[in-house]
Amino acid sequence: MSKILVFGASGQLGQCLKKVAGGHQLADIYFPVEGEANILDEAGLENLFATQKPQFCINCAAYTAVDKAEEDLHTARKVNADGAANLAKLCKANGATLVHVSTDFVFEGNTPYPLIEADAANPINVYGLTKLEGEQAIAEISSQHYIIRTSWLYSEYGNNFVKTMLRLGAERDELKIIADQIGTPTYAIDLAECILAIIAADSKQYGIYHYSNEGVTSWFDFAQAIFDISNTQVKAYPIRTAEYPTPAIRPTYSVMDKAKIKSTFGINIPYWRHSLETCIKRLSEQQ
Repeated sequence: MSKILVFGASGQLGQCLKKVAGGHQLADIYFPVEGEANILDEAGLENLFATQKPQFCINCAAYTAVDKAEEDLHTARKVNADGAANLAKLCKANGATLVHVSTDFVFEGNTPYPLIEADAANPINVYGLTKLEGEQAIAEISSQHYIIRTSWLYSEYGNNFVKTMLRLGAERDELKIIADQIGTPTYAIDLAECILAIIAADSKQYGIYHYSNEGVTSWFDFAQAIFDISNTQVKAYPIRTAEYPTPAIRPTYSVMDKAKIKSTFGINIPYWRHSLETCIKRLSEQQ
């Protein structure tokens, strides 16, 4: 496989890529520490590219604090838009392909059908806006890119909904969970497998792709599945979004159609609950 450089290596997806790469015994993949791979440090990036000479760069680095972004547009835009543009420039200058991870939050989320890549993006919060700006910057700078939109990411690593529900479920007798936001959970290990499969395919079918696990659910049903699988004894109550206001508005329905990525790369996508079972099993083995 070609030389791969991973940005955001210490984050959730970066750690999953490291685990998957290790499982496949990939030697030609480099996970620089954050200080060495600051996507806002153009001089540092130039040195890193000159040293590593990657054929592919995977950008997992992002500002993902959705609610905090509402009051911190400047920082979110610097990381999600300017940082993405910096990597696109360096990839173009060095003949490398950029694999950039984006989000379902680029959509407004008011359509009752799975969204395809060509559907109009219309973000309703700052996080989604800055991620869309990153997509647009990449597309303007270099055609040699894959933009992979994903949703509801979780894994054994970092902070995520699954680990939060397991913790709260163990601490409390009852929980209220939003039931009127619909989407699809994505096991970050599955996404990491998909990204490396795309790189290995070397098909040059560049552009935007959607990837999440298969199926559709709400946050409430996702939480209930977490409790059922882990045998967590807590009473969960469904509530409306209006009963739990947050600074950032979330899409109501952001299920994505994965037909393009499956047909182009022959990707086999697991059902969300099956992947959740795998994750919870691995988490239990760590205890």
